[in-house]
Amino acid sequence: MSSEGPEPTEEELRAAYEAELKRLRVEHVLLDNVAALANLGMRRTGLAPGTEGERDPAQVRLAIESIRALLPVLEQAAPAQVAAIRDAVSQLQLAFVRIGGQEPAAATDEAPGDEGVVGQTPPAPTPAEPEPPKPGEPGPAQRSGRLWVPGQ
Repeated sequence: MSSEGPEPTEEELRAAYEAELKRLRVEHVLLDNVAALANLGMRRTGLAPGTEGERDPAQVRLAIESIRALLPVLEQAAPAQVAAIRDAVSQLQLAFVRIGGQEPAAATDEAPGDEGVVGQTPPAPTPAEPEPPKPGEPGPAQRSGRLWVPGQ
């Protein structure tokens, strides 16, 4: 038996929901969703210990593109948060490249099949990969203090 009292009625639940909707603002929902996309996208990179089996570059790309699509709206609705969001997207893009994902063709100057054409600059070498964290240590987002949480 529960000592918490009777279950709330449907009317009480509806009233609580209505009170929450009155308090809630669209920009808060946008920011919460962007944070969820960034955190889920980073998890799908499989770079954090214990998430290796969750690696899904297509999901990471979708998270990046979704956040990028929301940036113009957020610039208007929550301009104080945009710098942190851009930083989160940059970190996610770096992780995406690190796991072997490729930027969309529109983001590069080369057309497909132009590799090795005389007169073109070869692609820049990739930077050396940082040392992976040891078991029990925080991942790169936690160590850098750059894991983005709305309102913090």
